[in-house]
Amino acid sequence: MRRAPRTAIMVAASALLALTACSDPAAGPAATTESAPAAWPEPTARLDGVTLTIWAAQNSTTTPKAVTDAFSKATGATVEVVTVPDPYEQGVQTKVATGDKPDLAFWQPTASMLTALNARANLQPLDGAPWIDKLSPELRDITGILDDTRYAALITSPAVEGVYYNKKVFEANGIKETPKSFGEMVELGRKLKAKGVTPFFEMAGDKWATQWWVQVQLADAAKNGLWDRINSGKETFEDKTILDAIKTYKGLIDEGLFNDDIKTATFEDQGEALLSGKAAMVVQVNSFFGQLQAMADTAELDEKIGFFPISPSGNVATSIPDQSNALVAFRTGDAKREAAARQLLAYWMGPGYQTFVNDRKTVSLRPDVPTPDGVPQALKDVHASLGESVGSMQSLAVANPDLYLNLADMITGSLSPEQVAAATQKQFAQLAKAAGAPGF
Repeated sequence: MRRAPRTAIMVAASALLALTACSDPAAGPAATTESAPAAWPEPTARLDGVTLTIWAAQNSTTTPKAVTDAFSKATGATVEVVTVPDPYEQGVQTKVATGDKPDLAFWQPTASMLTALNARANLQPLDGAPWIDKLSPELRDITGILDDTRYAALITSPAVEGVYYNKKVFEANGIKETPKSFGEMVELGRKLKAKGVTPFFEMAGDKWATQWWVQVQLADAAKNGLWDRINSGKETFEDKTILDAIKTYKGLIDEGLFNDDIKTATFEDQGEALLSGKAAMVVQVNSFFGQLQAMADTAELDEKIGFFPISPSGNVATSIPDQSNALVAFRTGDAKREAAARQLLAYWMGPGYQTFVNDRKTVSLRPDVPTPDGVPQALKDVHASLGESVGSMQSLAVANPDLYLNLADMITGSLSPEQVAAATQKQFAQLAKAAGAPGF
């Protein structure tokens, strides 16, 4: 899950201000679910002459092809996929703020990002969707919901923050079990370092993944209401919980438990280092495994790469759905196209879902639709961790500040942990205020 540079964040903030209509993020027409649920057409009903547009990021452009081709063949509809250039989220927000809307779009289904689109005014409610009861129970309400209304359809397994490790490195150093807590993982890292192995690899040159090390340390606090307290202003990034996590991260770096080139290393460097065994462990999200899949086949990945979730008290994963995991349907003002958009979602997650997962070689979200052969075991383990997972900052906070940029500045030496926390809190408060959050 890549993040945008500061200039793009400022564009996003401006777009958010426009989208929130001055102060109330719930401004706009009431959701149809307040009176009666929207009708869900039969997935294969005829749609001759109807054209639907889907906005996609550069890494999602080819994702719909197999299922939309099948939908078009079954219904007669035309489906056009339009690529919105990176930074995708900022581009979409800017377009929507000017009144430009597609019928559907790939979108990060978290509370902060649904708020950023002013979901109540701009998105169709998806309550009562016919596929919801067919999803694995632990996934039905894990994401896509804002203010008790469902606005996003989960189509693939949500991304998870956790630890990818090289099985061969573990075996060569007599490690027979994966760590059972964050503290155990750190102690394992120290033992590996003493044997001349690089325990952890970080990519501060590309910056965006630096936040995962802090967020996995917050999993227990998140389960205990951390982000509710942050959202209400009762706690801040400068208070003990988050500041201590930032300090711990810096302490581990200062201790030499990371790669020597941490300040300049990139995402690509990280993947190569883990796959080759130059490093033992990486804290990352699902997109990292996508890079590994581009470098090795399933057999090699199953042989070399494993995954385990991590948290202070145990093996609790932190879920962080990204734009490739979900779709939203827009209120366009055209009732026929809005119904057709719902029909496409019903087809995608209904009779077309097996076609979709087979084409994408991805884990199925439906117990009655088998996961295709060829999905690496590590990805299955990532998916299995979702049942006990807790939401990330992106999932549970009302705003998504530049924690990762500030942490990267800490790694390069320009910010202290206290300055990271202060800068992040300042921006969070600004974004929360723009979103109309009470107390800001």
